[in-house]
Amino acid sequence: MELQHKLKIALVVASFAALTILFTARRRRKRRSVSTSCYLRDDQKPQYAFKRVLADNSYSAFKHLKLNMNKDNDVNSHPYESEILSLLENSSPEFNFISERTDLTLSDTYAWVETVSQLEELVDVLNKEMVFAVDTEQHSLRSFLGFTALIQISTHKEDYLVDTIALHDSMNLLRPVFANSRICKVFHGADNDILWLQRDFHIYVVNLFDTAKACEVLSKPQKSLAYLLETYCGVATNKMLQREDWRQRPLPADMVQYARTDAHYLLYIANCLLVELKQVNENSSTDDKFNFLLEASRRSNMTCLQLYSKETEGSPGESAASSIWSRHLNSQGGSALISCKTQFQDRVRRLCAWRDLMARVHDESLRYVLSDQAIVAIAIQVPKNTGELYATIAQVDLNVDLSSSLFLPSPSSVVCSHLDDIHCLLHDNFGDLDNIFLVILQNCIGSNGSCPLSIFNYALLVKYNLKMMTISKHNDRKNAKQISKKASRELFVQKFSCKSPVYHNCRIYANDGRLLCYCDRRKLEWYLRRELAELVADDPPAIKLLFEPKGRPEDEGNDFYIQSKKNICVGCGEGNHYLRYRIIPSCYRVHFPEHLKSHRSHDIVLLCVDCHETAHAAAEKYKRELAAEFGIPLFVRRVVDTKEAFDMAAEPSDSETNVQEEGVSPLELRTAAMALLRHGPRMPLKRQEELMFVVMKYYGRREISEEDLERALLVGMSPHERRRLQKKKGLAFKHSPQSVFPDAERQNGACNIDTSTVDSSSVGLTAMLMQMLTIT
Repeated sequence: MELQHKLKIALVVASFAALTILFTARRRRKRRSVSTSCYLRDDQKPQYAFKRVLADNSYSAFKHLKLNMNKDNDVNSHPYESEILSLLENSSPEFNFISERTDLTLSDTYAWVETVSQLEELVDVLNKEMVFAVDTEQHSLRSFLGFTALIQISTHKEDYLVDTIALHDSMNLLRPVFANSRICKVFHGADNDILWLQRDFHIYVVNLFDTAKACEVLSKPQKSLAYLLETYCGVATNKMLQREDWRQRPLPADMVQYARTDAHYLLYIANCLLVELKQVNENSSTDDKFNFLLEASRRSNMTCLQLYSKETEGSPGESAASSIWSRHLNSQGGSALISCKTQFQDRVRRLCAWRDLMARVHDESLRYVLSDQAIVAIAIQVPKNTGELYATIAQVDLNVDLSSSLFLPSPSSVVCSHLDDIHCLLHDNFGDLDNIFLVILQNCIGSNGSCPLSIFNYALLVKYNLKMMTISKHNDRKNAKQISKKASRELFVQKFSCKSPVYHNCRIYANDGRLLCYCDRRKLEWYLRRELAELVADDPPAIKLLFEPKGRPEDEGNDFYIQSKKNICVGCGEGNHYLRYRIIPSCYRVHFPEHLKSHRSHDIVLLCVDCHETAHAAAEKYKRELAAEFGIPLFVRRVVDTKEAFDMAAEPSDSETNVQEEGVSPLELRTAAMALLRHGPRMPLKRQEELMFVVMKYYGRREISEEDLERALLVGMSPHERRRLQKKKGLAFKHSPQSVFPDAERQNGACNIDTSTVDSSSVGLTAMLMQMLTIT
């Protein structure tokens, strides 16, 4: 019995050991698999939905807004410097803030602005105001440079919370309002807000009243907003909410309350401070020439002259490494050996360079990627393997979190995804930091890199600093170019390829069970919502109509619609990415009969990026051959106003020569008209005359008006391009575009100088293309 008992114990121990080994092996395999793929492929951050960012994570300088294109490209020039200087020179500033305390109650209603139409309505409201209050909320933990997550705007009547994450690419609509010197903008402690608005949206504040600057002039015991709210309004706020995650949507009620409070009471506080500034001026002696109100206004508007710039350093993480060295040596009292100091400094420098690059590639803050305390611990005692490295970072950060109120995941997702890279960085000799930079960049976003490209890290490959990445050998230069080319292609694929399957292969059956067509899921749901069909299959979905359709595809010879289609490139079979490709170019398709232009005539196929490029090049070559054979230009080279052309044709002189001399290219005409409309009054006189002459050539050299300039903008544009221009530029054309230039896609003959040739040849070309399409 005793022997059996011992055998049972031995069996239990052996089983436990086997399970432990199996569990450890799985964890290691999982850890290795995690390190080969980046967490960002599964964890999409809100800022990755931005289509354009003004400040990326590269080492290139920030480019500020340029209002005058003829001005020297100086990154240090403020676009509204003259307007701000004129405010600084004003010896008697006027302010008109709210003075009634009856409206101070924070109501339950406010306006949440998250669509472009709502933002446009807000712009209209603010343009009618003489003053409004502004505050911003930032997010910096999960972003390298940080970004504005919310803007609070308060007028006398209402509070507005602008969702700058949803409206990031449309925030330029607010730019004219903030730059309007007639409207006063009230901030509290605007030094950072001014820079953040420039960084994210190219919004520049002109005419500012900063309540913090007023507190400085009045020598207040405190100048925090919490102090002012409690002193003047009797309102207490929880400033800990400022450190919350302002990216989350919807915002919790307490965060909404906090955001509204910061801006809602600012107008009243500004008015209280304004009264005190005037009283101090009145009570001061006549010999004292110091004007307190003028000084508060001057300090506020001096803040507006600040310009955002990126922090620069000689090599990645250099400043952070120097700070860590000095703090560690001070804590050790300088007792470490010289050899140990050198090894420690080298490891710290490598880890800081890695952390800096990882933060830029993944768009994360330095403190999120790897803490300073973890860098010191790793540099002092280098872990032998990735498991020991993981445990060291977790233990150090646990001690840090216990002593602070900020709890971060440790190790971070970045570290977990790249544990092997850190281990190789510490144990392998890459040489100097330039080589470390290049190796890390290749492993992450180079050819076959583990991390996805984004608008934040793409410029690291394209606009890298040559001083930091000196490549001495010709092969290295060639490889760097190949990496950049590969990155450009990957970003193109990511941006322009179809984001979801084009063909869903959902089936629609007639009420007698005959297959009518294959369609997408949205069309299927349309019938089901209206109870016009019933679901008969789930995978793939299929419905049966509850009514008799007008016709059957096989009766009309449309077998194309009763065939299932694969979501692959029809050229090479690539299934990971593809784009829609139109076989018949639009410039020819518009001349087809109506039945060939309807949705029932399908001439779109799927092509991968490479096949799309090949097909496009071949199509352009064939179009040039057709143009040469039939004498039809591929694009309109010169245009004149239709009315002016007819007037010149009626003259007894050589009208054809006159028309040819007066013509101007559509692109040149639109560019000149846009420049005159936007920057005409600020242009040098000589340049203004040159552009005016271009537009006058289109109108037969007659005098032109603003109405003519607006019409010239639409010359040669399709209806889709006109709508896009109106949406992008915010131009409201008061004049009918049809009176300027008929539909550009249909009227190539009308806009071309030699109209007879185009009209006569297009008939034959259209017939030929119809025959080609029928054969196809």
